[in-house]
Amino acid sequence: PAQQSRVEPNPTARQVLCLCAFLSLPHARAEPIRYSVAEESESGSVVANVAEDAGLAPAQLSARRARLLSEDGRQHFRLDPGSGRLVVAERLDREELCGQSATCTLPFELLLANPVQFFRVEVAVEDINDHAPVFPEERVTIKSPEMSNPGSRFPLQGARDLDVGSNGIQAYRISPENEYFSVDFGSQSQDAKYIELVLEKPLDREEQAEVDFSLIAVDGGSPPRSGTTQVHVVVLDVNDNAPTFTRKVFIAQVLENAPEGSVVVRVAATDRDMGVNGDISYQFSQAGDQSYSAFVIDPMSGEIKLTKPLDFEAAKKHELSVQATDGGGLSAICRVLVEVVDVNDNAPEVIISSFSSPIPEDSLPGTVVALFTVRDRDAGANGKISCALEDQLSFSLRPAYKNYFELVTVSALDREEMARYILTVTAADAGSPPLTTTQTFTVDISDVNDNAPVFSQTSYTMYVRENNVPTVLVGTVIAGDADVGLNGKVTYSLVPAHPTEQPPCSCISVNSENGDVFVLRPLDYEQVKQIEVLVRASDAGSPPLSASVAVYISVVDENDNAPLVLYPSQDSSPASSELVPISAEAGYLITKVVAVDADSGQNSWLSYHLLKASDPGLFVVGAQSGEVRLRRSVTERDAVKQKLVVLVRDNGQPPLSATVALSALLLSDFSDVRLPHSSLTTEENEGASLTVYLIVSLVFVSLLFLVSTAAFVVRKVCKRKELKNGHVLYGTSNLQSSLADAAAAGTLPHAYCYEINLTTGSGNSEFKFLKPILPSLPPQLHATGGVTENTDFTCQKKPNHPNKKKLQIQQKNLKI
Repeated sequence: PAQQSRVEPNPTARQVLCLCAFLSLPHARAEPIRYSVAEESESGSVVANVAEDAGLAPAQLSARRARLLSEDGRQHFRLDPGSGRLVVAERLDREELCGQSATCTLPFELLLANPVQFFRVEVAVEDINDHAPVFPEERVTIKSPEMSNPGSRFPLQGARDLDVGSNGIQAYRISPENEYFSVDFGSQSQDAKYIELVLEKPLDREEQAEVDFSLIAVDGGSPPRSGTTQVHVVVLDVNDNAPTFTRKVFIAQVLENAPEGSVVVRVAATDRDMGVNGDISYQFSQAGDQSYSAFVIDPMSGEIKLTKPLDFEAAKKHELSVQATDGGGLSAICRVLVEVVDVNDNAPEVIISSFSSPIPEDSLPGTVVALFTVRDRDAGANGKISCALEDQLSFSLRPAYKNYFELVTVSALDREEMARYILTVTAADAGSPPLTTTQTFTVDISDVNDNAPVFSQTSYTMYVRENNVPTVLVGTVIAGDADVGLNGKVTYSLVPAHPTEQPPCSCISVNSENGDVFVLRPLDYEQVKQIEVLVRASDAGSPPLSASVAVYISVVDENDNAPLVLYPSQDSSPASSELVPISAEAGYLITKVVAVDADSGQNSWLSYHLLKASDPGLFVVGAQSGEVRLRRSVTERDAVKQKLVVLVRDNGQPPLSATVALSALLLSDFSDVRLPHSSLTTEENEGASLTVYLIVSLVFVSLLFLVSTAAFVVRKVCKRKELKNGHVLYGTSNLQSSLADAAAAGTLPHAYCYEINLTTGSGNSEFKFLKPILPSLPPQLHATGGVTENTDFTCQKKPNHPNKKKLQIQQKNLKI
């Protein structure tokens, strides 16, 4: 039944089954088969031929279904059924499998089925030196008082090595070796080991305050491995050194006029100890003596200072005793000798009698700036005074009389180079050492208008686009004046380039304050390409100084001119036609379009294009030359009359263009030019249809005018009949007298004169609407007549002009 089962039991059931089978089979081998293998063996490494050691043939392993069983279920090894070899299934790490155990054995069973048979197999994993000793800390600090007894021990934490046996830690050593410490390594019990540092020689902190070395742990592997930790030994101080002065006797010299608080000397002592044991304090050892009353000592720094001025005549020397004590109570004493030095304690005095500042920059050399006197209260050599002026080339000192000195100029002054001079006069006596007194004179230089404005450039070039907006800013001229105040205030103006020229161009203006240059009106590049003006910069000095600079304003061309076609001319009507023979081949030159552009640069680069043609495939236009040529040969099917339109375009942005209309006649013989006239007439008749429409419109407007005129005449005739039926004025005398009276009364102040030109033979003709009225005026004016105010009609015929009449009408508020 065991042979027929195909179900693999779980690990626990498998272990129970193997144990039961092992106990029930008397033929199972009692002694295990033992092997050994080195740790870190890679997967696939051969351990041994287990089939051969078990007395089995390799063929039996497959026949009896041999397999390996382990108690923990992990398969560290596998069986090669073909050869019977036992090989490593995975990398073996003894430290991971057995930890720090002295031995590491991996047991498992070789199970054979049909019949069931067990073989106990044990594989010992042998340790290799694959781990180096490791200290718990990379750096260890030990504190030891100086003067410690030899043999003192300092325990340390030992290193740890995961390997066992001879591969574990075998020894410790110190590197580099030193005379103060050694290492002791041993075992207190079977499992506990110790490591200690042993003091071999007393430590002296003053000789060596710190000791550093490396502690190295070495294992017994082949090759051996090692681990290192740094040991830092700090030597603790003990007060075993008394203070020591740098000198036994300190000598100092003090001037008799040294002020209170002046440092006389500083005593210094050292102590080889540290901390409190090395802290030194200073004090006088005999402070009750009278000599000590003028001195005080700083207990921390050792500085000896004056409490009052010394007098050389009272005491030439002072002897002091200073004691230095450390924090442990140890002390030392030194002597201090203070010598009082007699000095020249009165400095010279400078008394100013007169001083002038500022002075003009055009002052002549030798001008007196200041007058002063010097004196010294000392006598002898200490009272002899000399004066000097420091580092000046423009001024000098000259003695006047006795102790008087004059400060004078020696060269021309320039305020623009130096606006202020700080003069230092030093008065020194002949004492030893000499005493000096310095007096400072601040001399200001006032400005004189001696600098003309200077432009920043020798000439200015500015640019403005044509068709500019009025008052556009095109640039700025800048001039500087080294003077100050009004002498340096610069104003700008335009002046003629030459004295004989007219005033500068009225289209240019300059801002008098800041030099901004404006173009006041639009410019045309085709009329003017550059404008040259002269800008003058003047200061406000007295007299004013000025400078001029040329300003060139260049007009930048804009594409504001369309191409102009010169040939063929478009003014002739009708336009001439080009004659082309029917036999012309491709490339035949028909005509050439010639055009110009008033612009410049790329704005005037012209290109020619065929815009429209009766037969676009028949013609081609040279883009650069404007030549109109045949694209192909002329055929009989082509129309006799060919029209085409050529576009001429410039290269501006945006481009401007013009068109020219051309016509070509395709003729078989140039001698009979009349042949195509019939076709030309037909086409011209088609073009004349528009003229017919214009004539019809003109006739319609004329008829409308005549109808309006007839209606006006009819209306006037009707009004004449109304006058006949009513009251009519007759008589010219009364009318004229009435008009005269009215004129005299001022009711007709204005005269209206109408001049009518009539044709020849119309001397007897009159206006139809006036004829019934003028000759039939009654002698008396009826009250109910149709005229409300006096009216005078006068018609005169000029004798010099028989065909012309002049009608003068004087009226005021004429109502009919």
